[in-house]
Amino acid sequence: MQVRHSIRMATAYALIVVAGLWPLPAPAADSLSAVPFVFIGKAGDCGPPAAGSHIVTAAWLGGMGLPDGDGDAALNGVPATADDPHRGLLLSKNGPSTDCSSAGARITGVKGMTVDAAFTLGFDYRNGGHCGAGAPRFNVVAKPATGPNTSHFVGGCANAASTPAPQDPAEWSRVRFEAAQQFPPIPPGSKIVSITILYDEGTEVATAQDPNGVGLAVVDNIFVNGEDIRTGNGVADATGGARSDDKHQGNDD
Repeated sequence: MQVRHSIRMATAYALIVVAGLWPLPAPAADSLSAVPFVFIGKAGDCGPPAAGSHIVTAAWLGGMGLPDGDGDAALNGVPATADDPHRGLLLSKNGPSTDCSSAGARITGVKGMTVDAAFTLGFDYRNGGHCGAGAPRFNVVAKPATGPNTSHFVGGCANAASTPAPQDPAEWSRVRFEAAQQFPPIPPGSKIVSITILYDEGTEVATAQDPNGVGLAVVDNIFVNGEDIRTGNGVADATGGARSDDKHQGNDD
């Protein structure tokens, strides 16, 4: 992987949400949602060098993604879905990987979910953006049957084989992360404490689809063990001013 291990772990453990989220409607009972956030580290959060920069954005944007309604049968670019909002989750880091900053989304509604041997996460991503070994990925905190909470790097995007995404197979791809893409593997029987999707690789990291280092990805249909998050709301863009500590561990409200 091309991103320094210390920065990946720092963003997994020390998230700072910058004000800028739009108000979100209350989700239906037992439903999942993906709430955008950005992390801008203070001096020392990621080790040397200095504090992070205002170069990250996470946002659900209309017209950016695949059709939101009717599942995989809702095709992109056809008259039947012309009026669909087509919301997609933009994740952007406009600078180097060494900058102590990241963009992501906190998955709500997962606390207490039981992990079995077939536990799977994933998403669809728009072709031409960044799909690296380190990002986008999931950071998972789990509570095993005995002992303290454990932290797991799941993915990233390029660590699993992709398939054409059913809603737009020419322009979008789908990835699924199972036990082989969990680092370290999540012990079966563990209970989920928190799940975040994270983007922290910078513009110097080239990939097969992104040889120039565009520094952003658009994801949709975030898959959490059988359930898809096909739409969302909110913008986090690091310009809101005040910072507040939010470790995103053990709180998915």
